[in-house]
Amino acid sequence: MGTQTGPAPTPTLSPDVERTAPAAEARARDWAAFLSPSLLATAATFAILFAKPLFLLGRDWWTLPEAGHGLLLGPVAIWLAWRTGIRENAKSNRLLGFAVLLLAVLVRCAAGLAAELFTMRASIIIALAGLTIYHYGFRQLVRWWLPFALVCLSIPLPELVTQALALPLQFKASKMGAALLEMRNVPVRLTGNVIQLPGRQLFVTEACSGLRSLTALLSMSVLLGALILRSPFSRIGLVALAIPVAIFINGIRVFLTGFLVYFVSPSFGEGFMHMTEGWLLFLVSLSILAIAAWLGSLAERFMTNRGVVDA
Repeated sequence: MGTQTGPAPTPTLSPDVERTAPAAEARARDWAAFLSPSLLATAATFAILFAKPLFLLGRDWWTLPEAGHGLLLGPVAIWLAWRTGIRENAKSNRLLGFAVLLLAVLVRCAAGLAAELFTMRASIIIALAGLTIYHYGFRQLVRWWLPFALVCLSIPLPELVTQALALPLQFKASKMGAALLEMRNVPVRLTGNVIQLPGRQLFVTEACSGLRSLTALLSMSVLLGALILRSPFSRIGLVALAIPVAIFINGIRVFLTGFLVYFVSPSFGEGFMHMTEGWLLFLVSLSILAIAAWLGSLAERFMTNRGVVDA
């Protein structure tokens, strides 16, 4: 048999490889831009300038129960920013970005002199917004609205605000709990935030005011609304629903505590049993919000199919 000579055939790529190659090249370019000397120098300067507020914020996330949801919201915000990515044809706005960065530095320095933690932590978000605008433009900041919203919600409220909110919530939970106990024929007398039971007193303290669950539920409602719902009105409605849900479930918690203390054992009013009861009822609150978000998505889909709203 004879042999044929000629130019060697040009190797071809499979369709999957052809589709994957541009994406891999784009990711490589993004990582190269991310690891550029200018951005690395910016990151180092940011870390040095905001090291103290970042450390204090992380410490509060780890040690304060009312700020513990930040341990979830912080990583989720970073993941969402990475998942959303940089918009195509993003153009830097250096003038506006520099102005926002200058404002962040001024706020950071003023808060440091006044030892005001909330403003000091807020300067971190202002600086991140300034960096985003400086490198990628204002539209990228709008594109990352959800990660920035989650980071804002992860910052603990000032002590003055928490004190002003906790006391009315304590009284509200006490009234609801006492009313439900009376409906179950439990002899009860309410004095402020103290529920008098036969041979036992229940103190609805600041920790039992429901403020912790309220802040966590508000954060989760923002996240659920952004991931599941499409209409701004539906998202606002879900966030608004989180407030009565948190108040009502906390009243149920006070009632269950008093009911179990009176009929079962005083141990249900303190320690591990009391904490477990709170976590279980928080999961109930979260389930209510998840169901509401799911029903809202079904309503949006139905209205879209009927032509009531645009797809």
